[in-house]
Amino acid sequence: MEPIIPPIRNAVRALIRRDNHILLLRKDGYEQGERFALPGGGQDIGETLEQALNRECLEEIGTRVEIHDLVYVADYFKPRETVPQSTRHLVEFLFECSVPGDYAPRNGHHPDKHQVEVVWAGLDQLAGMPLNPGSLTPYLVNSVENTGTVYLGTIDW
Repeated sequence: MEPIIPPIRNAVRALIRRDNHILLLRKDGYEQGERFALPGGGQDIGETLEQALNRECLEEIGTRVEIHDLVYVADYFKPRETVPQSTRHLVEFLFECSVPGDYAPRNGHHPDKHQVEVVWAGLDQLAGMPLNPGSLTPYLVNSVENTGTVYLGTIDW
């Protein structure tokens, strides 16, 4: 395993669903082509998880979110595009969220690196999409029927 960049970083993600669709960031400009990701990002020092999630959503999707329940927590080791190769240990907190009823997908004032647009993707399309981390796909599709499992352990990037 490559060196792990300290320290462990908390990250928050918004799981936003509407009419059997999920809100995703579409990113491009990677060697392997486009990717999709949930809105959210790293928690800054002095921020609560809720503050971090709302800041990230304003920056990426242009709106605050209403935060409901914590749905999943997972560890993952994210390969970084650095020289030499390195890995970042992240603890991901996924919250069920909602956006205002009149929200239309759009980039916020400070989108993620490589972020092209914000899209509603059909839950039935997720299995064929390059979602990062991809190992979350079955949990996102079935989270409506969450069986009470919150900690997913280590997931693959």
